[in-house]
Amino acid sequence: MPRPTRPHSPPRPAGKPAPRRVAKAPPAAPRLLMLNKPFDVLTQFNDEQGRATLKDFVAVPGVYPAGRLDRDSEGLLLLTNDGRLQAQIADPRHKLAKTYWVQVEGEPSEEQLRQLCEGVQLNDGPTLPAEARRLEEPQLWERHPPVRFRKSVPTAWLELVIREGRNRQVRRMTAAVGLPTLRLVRVRIGPWSLEGLEPGQWRELPPRLD
Repeated sequence: MPRPTRPHSPPRPAGKPAPRRVAKAPPAAPRLLMLNKPFDVLTQFNDEQGRATLKDFVAVPGVYPAGRLDRDSEGLLLLTNDGRLQAQIADPRHKLAKTYWVQVEGEPSEEQLRQLCEGVQLNDGPTLPAEARRLEEPQLWERHPPVRFRKSVPTAWLELVIREGRNRQVRRMTAAVGLPTLRLVRVRIGPWSLEGLEPGQWRELPPRLD
């Protein structure tokens, strides 16, 4: 009985090299950076208008912001190359506490602080309850350019802790209770504190959320 024949591969055209298998590069090790974002810096790495961006301060490829911090706000910004860690930090569903030091125009009353703590009505709905207290003027770096004051109106500092991430939320909250924000500095996100970093400086952290 004749042996069954195996099908032959079609002949390769003359002169065409055999396909090469390209080895996949191993995934990059997770990284987590903490930056003290200066005032007037965009929370992105490129800008067609030539404005200051994170690229001017962080020369680390592959990382991206975990959450946002407005151009006119300062302070703690976390960057990572790990998508799961980025979601744990930035996704409001995880309700990670974010602490801000806020310089406001006016003298906060107990009623205004109570409103901030209970939640205020914004145009996109009420905010969750927050933590708000009067703060002695903190020892911070000078802002460039400096805050513009009205000599006839006093200012004060608040510490505000929120667990949401709406657009310009802190500024909108203080404005809603009659205390416009003059300066906004984020000093803590969850377990991470800004302490020891000057504007524009960054340091590496263990890539995990304890």
